[in-house]
Amino acid sequence: MVESKQSDVQLVERLRQHVDVLAELIGPRHVGRPKALESAATYVERQFSALGDEVERQTYEVEGTTVANLVVERSGERSPDSIIVLGAHYDSVPATPGADDNASAVAVLIEVARLLRGRHGQRTIRFVGFACEEPPHFYTDTMGSQVYARRCRTRSERIVGMLCLEMVGFFTDEPGSQATPLGIPRWLRWLFPHRGHFLAAVGNLRSLSLAWRFHWGFKRGSPLPLYSVCLPEVIHEIRLSDNSSFWDQGYPALMLTDTSFLRNPHYHQRSDRADTLDYDRMAQVTCGVAGGLIRLAGIADHGR
Repeated sequence: MVESKQSDVQLVERLRQHVDVLAELIGPRHVGRPKALESAATYVERQFSALGDEVERQTYEVEGTTVANLVVERSGERSPDSIIVLGAHYDSVPATPGADDNASAVAVLIEVARLLRGRHGQRTIRFVGFACEEPPHFYTDTMGSQVYARRCRTRSERIVGMLCLEMVGFFTDEPGSQATPLGIPRWLRWLFPHRGHFLAAVGNLRSLSLAWRFHWGFKRGSPLPLYSVCLPEVIHEIRLSDNSSFWDQGYPALMLTDTSFLRNPHYHQRSDRADTLDYDRMAQVTCGVAGGLIRLAGIADHGR
């Protein structure tokens, strides 16, 4: 996916730049700071426009403020009505720069789109930046991905897979650095990793086929360890991001994550800053997600 060491370095630097702008320059991004939220949206919009993409703004009102989901569509050549969505929320909770949550994911979203620029698949790919994922909007009608997923269902759109990027920048090799969701029975916890050196691809039981196909595409694109698991939705930790909005509409979806508070001690803290992230591994995430999209969308593999 990344053809040379030089391009690898460039990818790392672009990821770092995106996070620096969103987390350090703009800072907390939420409805209580509407100018900052709009600045983040504008930054994402301009990055896609620079790639030659047309960005659709799906606007709606929240507490008297106009917010927007940002949608880029690249049509498939053989099955354009069959759609793969790659999405990430660009807002943050108040009082945190939100570097991992969720500037890291927005950076990867943009750079996956760059890696796949000019490469058309059989299926349509949509890149979506969601507004208002964080509380108090989570699980409400003002959550950006809820607004978007409901519109897809109302239009009877065929979303064959949604990939949710949710905190993808914090990694550690320390033993015991990875916690297990509390909903996992103790007798099963030995099956889960105990070092936070991997990316997780988490689905519900209906998303098993999607998880399998994405896993093998990811592994063709990246050496980063990928832990894929599909669990019942009664384990509430798997519903804590935009993937749940698509599950609510009956669509298969995966959450791609560094596992958030199960690993990252800076979760929702003022310390969630750009210098806490591992940009080399974020580059590996980017290449792996691009590989997963290549497989899911049916993009020619160029002999890889």
